[in-house]
Amino acid sequence: MENIDDFDIQILKELEKDGRMAFSAIATTLGVSNTMIHQRINRLTEMGILAGIKPVLNEKRLGYDWGAFTGLTLEKDHDSNRIIEALKKIPEITECYYISGSYTLYLKIIARDHEHMRKVLYEKIDSIPGIAKTDSIMELGCAFKRNVTL
Repeated sequence: MENIDDFDIQILKELEKDGRMAFSAIATTLGVSNTMIHQRINRLTEMGILAGIKPVLNEKRLGYDWGAFTGLTLEKDHDSNRIIEALKKIPEITECYYISGSYTLYLKIIARDHEHMRKVLYEKIDSIPGIAKTDSIMELGCAFKRNVTL
């Protein structure tokens, strides 16, 4: 790991339990000062290890009942940056990865229903110049999702 010690790992584990936890609560749990926690969290943020504190949204509760994993084959792989910029404008695409194998990019897409998914795939994604083919697998539910174990 990149210049972090056991104490940093303890802080990250506390934040993993509740990202909104007050620095004073972490300090009390770990038996140190608030200032020390504040300094360590700032350092972890500056190092890029702690990338921010964001809410974890329950997509299903927000009305997005459909999910798909979609592989993209590009006409020319060197167009990937331009295509990625176009994909970023589609809010239903929540993740995009470079991968090896049959596809250049792999997407996670959410939609409210079957018709919404069809529109995202056929009217938004397929209209981006340079995408040769899409291949989707429908998600039936998430068994688990987690951060790396420290």
